[in-house]
Amino acid sequence: MNAIKNIALAACLASGTAIFYTQPLFALEAEAAGPLSGARLVGQGTLSFLGFDVYRARLWAAPGFDSSDYAAHPLALELTYHRGFSADAIAKRSLDEMRRVGSFTPEQAARWQQALQAALPDVKPGDRLLGVYQPGAGAVFRMGGRVVGEVPDAEFARLFFGIWLSPKTSEPALRQALIASPRNAGSPP
Repeated sequence: MNAIKNIALAACLASGTAIFYTQPLFALEAEAAGPLSGARLVGQGTLSFLGFDVYRARLWAAPGFDSSDYAAHPLALELTYHRGFSADAIAKRSLDEMRRVGSFTPEQAARWQQALQAALPDVKPGDRLLGVYQPGAGAVFRMGGRVVGEVPDAEFARLFFGIWLSPKTSEPALRQALIASPRNAGSPP
């Protein structure tokens, strides 16, 4: 059983909540286009565990996005949650997943966990969180059209977005759905 699914199972069992939620596509297009000029939907997929949807993920990037070098491109990753999670739980699981992508020191881990907990809100079913990656600068997190936090650390941001986009991800099928095919990257949805 992989790591992302472990946290998903714990959250599913703890919440016992199901939700049927849809968000208009044009709302995210406007939000993604704000921080990323010309961003288009690249791909999307759902993380599920034991038949329970945990979140729906969508990847937004400008034309010319190259998934083999994702860290070189500005991008936005949207997660629409179907389960509730605390910022603390998201931060802890994120660091575990980031270790799959690359190595970092215990000092970096402590600093990044604290920064991520401060940058992210607790989420409940139906919440939509947008993470914006700027190469060489860091990550900005938006919810409801406003910035809720940021981590201005380029290495953190590269590893954090690698949770979904690195070939070392624990969820290769979700990664494949997000990156779609190279010829579709940057095409209109």
